Amino acid sequence: MRSPLALQLRERLVEAILPEVAFDGWSQHALKRAARKSGIEEEEALALFPGGTASLVEEFGRWVDRRMEESLLRAPPPKGASLSQRVRRALIVRLEIMAPWREALRHALAILALPQNGPLALRLLYESADRIWYAAGDEATDFSWYTKRLTLAAILAATLLYWLDDRSANFVDTLGFLDRRLEDVATFGAARQRLRSFFSAAPNPLRLFRLPN
Repeated sequence: MRSPLALQLRERLVEAILPEVAFDGWSQHALKRAARKSGIEEEEALALFPGGTASLVEEFGRWVDRRMEESLLRAPPPKGASLSQRVRRALIVRLEIMAPWREALRHALAILALPQNGPLALRLLYESADRIWYAAGDEATDFSWYTKRLTLAAILAATLLYWLDDRSANFVDTLGFLDRRLEDVATFGAARQRLRSFFSAAPNPLRLFRLPN
């Protein structure tokens, strides 16, 4: 169900369920409570997430991505900011959006870590990296399009895990960790050469990760 109305209802439910997740997890019980708070019939709410908890986590990930894009559109980067600076800013904005909901993210990652949800976890991670690059204004169309997204997906995953356990003021330790990881962007050229031979000999599965909103 990907109509504009269905998307609007799912967003309302995700926003209503977030305060519940810390106590009830990404569960049908929490979804039903969110539906009552939102004035949506419980049966309709359940139908909007036919995959159960995995569907809820999927929508949460895309909700964060959309909020990031909206925030970046409202406050464009300073004129003259480099591509790497714009990527860094997008990553930080994404963390700021999730900051009130760290426990919700922790529960979501636990669900995505289940073996049956591995493909979904990879799709969501790659999709987030893709949207960050687009939000940052990346216009690559050659092979670096793939290597940039693969590299950023790895940086995003590592940063999220570090951030979840960061107790420093204003997450300064996470920012330092992120900056060190972003230095790896300078290795895109070498990574491109390593990955080029792999993709030339194998079908490209990454197009499967390009899902509609």
